[in-house]
Amino acid sequence: MGDADVSPSSLAEKIDALFRIVRRPNREPFSNEEVAQACRESTGESFSATYLWQLRTGRRDNPTKRHLEALAHFFEVPVAYFFDDEQGKAVARELELLGALRDAGVRNVALRAVNLSPAGVSTLSDMIDVLARHERALGGGRETGGAGDGAAG
Repeated sequence: MGDADVSPSSLAEKIDALFRIVRRPNREPFSNEEVAQACRESTGESFSATYLWQLRTGRRDNPTKRHLEALAHFFEVPVAYFFDDEQGKAVARELELLGALRDAGVRNVALRAVNLSPAGVSTLSDMIDVLARHERALGGGRETGGAGDGAAG
């Protein structure tokens, strides 16, 4: 699966991806209201939950640079995530990885793989690819991208 298949491209998709992936420590999503309030506090400008919802859904698509800077600050991503397609793709990949690492089982496999040789990591990656294809064929598995999309090495 290529980057174009998993990377958000429109401003609305990029903002919504931040809400889906970046979460509170208890894994609950942030609300539009709490993000808007944080943005109001950081910019001193008007920033309503309705306006944020409009940005997330594409009903509005021309926010000020200060609004995007406030969103980037809140979600701890570089502001270039919103402007630069290459930077946006790189950040989207990192966010997907961070989202996957929230799963205790995935984190356990990743931590155990740290001590493997490069050949061992390659073998593990191949095994994950085979399992992912098998689960997709059975109609199971996760909806996010394939496990072997370069995340292992």
